[in-house]
Amino acid sequence: MNQNKESRRTFLKQSAIASVAASQFSAVAPSNAYQANERIRIGIIGPGRRGFGSHVKSLIKLRNEKGVNLDITAINDVYSVHQDQAVDYIKKQTKQAPKTYADYRDLLNDKEIDAVCIATPDHWHAKQVLDSLKAGKHIYCEKPMTHHISEAMDVVDAWKKSRLVVQVGVQSTSMPIWNEVRALVNEGKLGKIVQFQAESFRNSLGGMSRHNVITKEMTPKTVDWKRWLGVEEGLAPDLPFDRATFGQWRCYWPFGYGMYSDLFVHRVTAMLKATGLMYPGRVVGGGGIFLEYDDREVTDVASIIADFHEGVQGLVSSTMISSAVPIRHLIRGHHGTIVFDKDVFGKKQAYEFIPERPQVTLNSKLKKEEVISQRVPDQTLLHFENFIDAVKAGDPAMVNNSPELGAAAVMLVNLAVLSYRNGKVFQVDEKSKQIQDGDQSWAANWEKMSKERSKPRHVAGWKAGDKGSILIPPKYQKLAGPWIDGKPPENT
Repeated sequence: MNQNKESRRTFLKQSAIASVAASQFSAVAPSNAYQANERIRIGIIGPGRRGFGSHVKSLIKLRNEKGVNLDITAINDVYSVHQDQAVDYIKKQTKQAPKTYADYRDLLNDKEIDAVCIATPDHWHAKQVLDSLKAGKHIYCEKPMTHHISEAMDVVDAWKKSRLVVQVGVQSTSMPIWNEVRALVNEGKLGKIVQFQAESFRNSLGGMSRHNVITKEMTPKTVDWKRWLGVEEGLAPDLPFDRATFGQWRCYWPFGYGMYSDLFVHRVTAMLKATGLMYPGRVVGGGGIFLEYDDREVTDVASIIADFHEGVQGLVSSTMISSAVPIRHLIRGHHGTIVFDKDVFGKKQAYEFIPERPQVTLNSKLKKEEVISQRVPDQTLLHFENFIDAVKAGDPAMVNNSPELGAAAVMLVNLAVLSYRNGKVFQVDEKSKQIQDGDQSWAANWEKMSKERSKPRHVAGWKAGDKGSILIPPKYQKLAGPWIDGKPPENT
């Protein structure tokens, strides 16, 4: 117990060091900060199930219970029922009536709005983020940041030029635990890290995403259907109105990618933050619809293998039809493994360090230990608070989930989707980030490094030199080597 307390103090000190995690993001010059008494005026684009239950309610809670200087001054939704619900709630909670807009672009033209929160279906995210940046608005956008990889790179480019704050809505990234673990990785506690694994298992009678209730109120009279589809913008084909398509859009490829974009993005983003990894180097995805034959297009079982240029592999695997025995979230290294608590995304932000045997580490002092991280009772509230703090400071680097981290997660999961659907392996050029079909070059590169006896590669922020990343060959290995003209290698 005392050992745990001591390790807890140590890790809290290390978490300060972990601020280097911010260095994975490109530097963006801060814009003018808000004065202490200046109110931030926010518009909500898409106050539906997530936009109302998370965005509207969290912002109102920050305003009313924590005294944060903000007002929700405008609402836009293509579904009148959701728009009316949000307006009524805001009026009741703040005694102020927000403006309503039929088109989000009219909301963006409102000069009195400082920031927007976007909680529309995935296929709208990129366009609305880019339009919001052009309009000079700070942005909180639900994950995934975009529906397509090219869109994600466009958002990163536009964000870097904008000097505006953009927070991607993976709320767990505001938990301190990832920065704590990142500090351990950088200091070499695990040795050379080689693999992470993550999951998001679920199971239900009705099927993945069918828990999103559809109602009789959803009709072409209450839903601006073509605007929701984005037909004129080229975002989706012109389809007949269907309540399931509207209310349960995550089941259909044009609008969402099922567990890949809804659940895997959460887990992947956390693992990227904890390890310091970003864009993948090689990705393959597998799975299928093995049980949920209910007109859906997305898989009910899926796995991703993502290999990184830093010499690390990421495994993500889940099923939506069996959840009693999930795999564990963990990060493996040559000297030890971090195993996250089963409820790390819930009530117990904790992890164990499990060392490798001393014959490998050459350190008998490395012991198994549990670390209880700072618990975050309401991750969503903290994530919004982080966004508001960044907006007030005028500092885009303050956010816990920047567009670059958002883009890296999009690339990883989307390549897995493309791999599954097209039967291909994809590779990503380390410098240009250009995507190409997989070939023999990936394996050949690692074999070449071995033949040249290269030093292992490390994640960004690594400070430990050769710690945990060199081999000590057995003495008999000196006998190895090609015989030339019938003669043994030198020194044998």
